Amino acid sequence: MLSELRKQVYEANMELPRRNLVTYTWGNVSGIDREKGLVVIKPSGVEYEELTPDNLVVLDLDGNRVEGDLNPSSDTKTHLALYKAFPTLGGIVHTHSPYAVAWAQAGEDIPCFGTTHADYFYGAVPCARDLTQEEIDEDYERNTGKVIIETFNGRKINPDHLPGVICRSHGPFTWGADPAKAVYHAVVLEEVAKMALFTRQLNPNAAPAPQRIQDKHFLRKHGPNAYYGQSR
Repeated sequence: MLSELRKQVYEANMELPRRNLVTYTWGNVSGIDREKGLVVIKPSGVEYEELTPDNLVVLDLDGNRVEGDLNPSSDTKTHLALYKAFPTLGGIVHTHSPYAVAWAQAGEDIPCFGTTHADYFYGAVPCARDLTQEEIDEDYERNTGKVIIETFNGRKINPDHLPGVICRSHGPFTWGADPAKAVYHAVVLEEVAKMALFTRQLNPNAAPAPQRIQDKHFLRKHGPNAYYGQSR
C-alpha cells in the first residue's frame, strides 16, 4: 500500500542522518496521501540502519493503524494534528538538531537577521509556548500539535510562508509540500538558527533585517511574480 509514498518517506528519513540533523533515533519524517487520507511515518525508536520502506507505518488521520506491525513514531499525534489543521502540508519533519533546539530551550523566536533566512521563512521562526501540566497529562503529543496551531493562528502566520516552528523546551518541526521539501526546510532551519546564534554572539543588540529586505528576498522566490531560478 502507498508504495511511492513509502519510498518518499523512507528517503526523507534517511536524509536526516546524512544531513547531521539527528543523533541515534532522535527524529522522524512523515508524508500524507491527501486523496486517501492516509499518513506514512517512521516507526518509533527504530535505528536508521534498520529502517526500510516496508517497516514504515500507515495510519489514517484519526491515528488508526492501517498497515504495519511496529508502533508509529511517538510524535505521530503531533503530525496528525498539523495535517488536519494545515491542508497544504504534504510532509512533516521533527528533529532535535542542536542549533534549533538551543533557541527552543532559550524560549526565543529565531529572528530573521538576513537574506538566507528570508529566502525560506517569511519572518521570525516562532517559538511555541510550553505545555501546561493539564495539557501534558491529557495528551502530550496531540497538544504539542495544538500549541503549534495556536501559535500560527494567534500570530496570523501562514504555514506555507513560514514552514517551521520551534517548540519551547523541545525542538523544531518543519513541513513542506512533500517529505523531501519538509527535510529541506529542516536543513535550512538548522542553518539559519546557527547563523542567528553567531549574530547574537557578535552583537547582542543586532536588529532583524529591514522588512523591505525580507519582503524582497522572500517574494522573489515565493511571490506571485517570483523570478528566482529557471522558468518551467
